Amino acid sequence: MTEARAVAEASSTETGPAPAPAAAPADGAGLTLDARAARADARGSKPTRIVAARGSLRQRLLELWRSRELFAFLVRKEIKVKYKNSFLGFLWSMLNPALTMAVFYVLFTFFLPNGIPSFVIYMFSAILLWNLFQTSILTATGSMVSNAGIVKKVAFPREILAFASVGSAFMFFVFQSAVMVLFIVAFWHRPDWPLLWLVPVALLAIFAFAAALSVFLSAVNVYLRDTQHLVEVVLMAWFWAVPGIYAFGGDIHNRLVRHTLFGIPGTHLTWLYFANPITAPVMTFQRVFYNIVHTHSTIPPHKPIQVLAGYSTWWYLSSDLIIVGISLVLLLGALVVFGRLEGNFAEEL
Repeated sequence: MTEARAVAEASSTETGPAPAPAAAPADGAGLTLDARAARADARGSKPTRIVAARGSLRQRLLELWRSRELFAFLVRKEIKVKYKNSFLGFLWSMLNPALTMAVFYVLFTFFLPNGIPSFVIYMFSAILLWNLFQTSILTATGSMVSNAGIVKKVAFPREILAFASVGSAFMFFVFQSAVMVLFIVAFWHRPDWPLLWLVPVALLAIFAFAAALSVFLSAVNVYLRDTQHLVEVVLMAWFWAVPGIYAFGGDIHNRLVRHTLFGIPGTHLTWLYFANPITAPVMTFQRVFYNIVHTHSTIPPHKPIQVLAGYSTWWYLSSDLIIVGISLVLLLGALVVFGRLEGNFAEEL
């Protein structure tokens, strides 16, 4: 029986009625202990799976690689469960961001104009990537608790539940990307197509960082259930540290440059601003899809404004690659921590 099939059967019986007690097998009745031992030896040894803290990091990585089929199954399961018995199904993942963008467009165009042309494209470029990160973390944090029945019944790499949350969030990201394409066409906006190759690098940075946090938080939440509520609050505040609603270039950038970091000569606050691992990938998306660095305000007297920072292509690439490298190290550390904590999952759940 494959892991995916075992998990499917365990999840299907988790909320269903208790099965009737099975009858004792007739072929083993009346056998002596020596006869049963001989039959067990004849069957040969069965493969064992290490789920305790004694497994090395290399073994855990190999187990995750061998569980590719289970990962795909769990991603499909999360998507199907979310839209089960829904008439519109996957369309809800597109209608929600489309309505959000429509509201923000009306708000910042007619009631609170900020002078940034095609502001809805600028904002959606950031929110699209932020939703990917936020959905991954929120879902993964409670993944062990919400799948407690499977965790206690089936032997499989538990980390894969957190990875499946990141995978399902990526599928929702794909659906929501179609909404941004519609807005780009509707506003006759032209992205910087020659820089489109930067998008996979930015996505990789988000994936690696989200996976590291997901694995770590999913394990901690088993012991400290307040973690899930704390994460929701932190993410709410974290969103404002990302240049999505406001323009980073120009006034904000200049203010950060004017101040040193903790009074250290030769430093400035932009270092602290870019210590946020989400900032550089978000700015990469804005650089590619919004593609307006300098422009004129849409509000009279139409003064020149700087929306994006005037960084080079190398800056975007190097910043995203640095985040990828740091996130991979954090991911390995998160796997080690997860391995040390999962030994008592059954008792805590």
